[in-house]
Amino acid sequence: MEYIKNGDQLLLVLEALSNPYRLKIVAILQKERKYVSQLARELGISRPLLYLHLQKLENAKLINGHHEISEDGKAMKYYELIPFYLPLTEGLITDLADSVTIKKRKE
Repeated sequence: MEYIKNGDQLLLVLEALSNPYRLKIVAILQKERKYVSQLARELGISRPLLYLHLQKLENAKLINGHHEISEDGKAMKYYELIPFYLPLTEGLITDLADSVTIKKRKE
């Protein structure tokens, strides 16, 4: 993961990590890359639900997915962790707070 450059990027990463399944996905992928069916079985969730979690992590640039063809010709999507270091401090939040986009509510 590249260094967090603005508040919106920080919020994207924090939101991606704010779910127990996504934390478990990070922990699993930290050990080794996995394909979708392996992850779904390990987590005990459906593949459609897993894809929603993987998309959040991928959007935050915490994981990377790519397709491979198995020896029997089956397409398999593998995911791997993008190493990251997130020193979450009051200084980081202060530095990035002015660059957070606050969406206005529709009235």
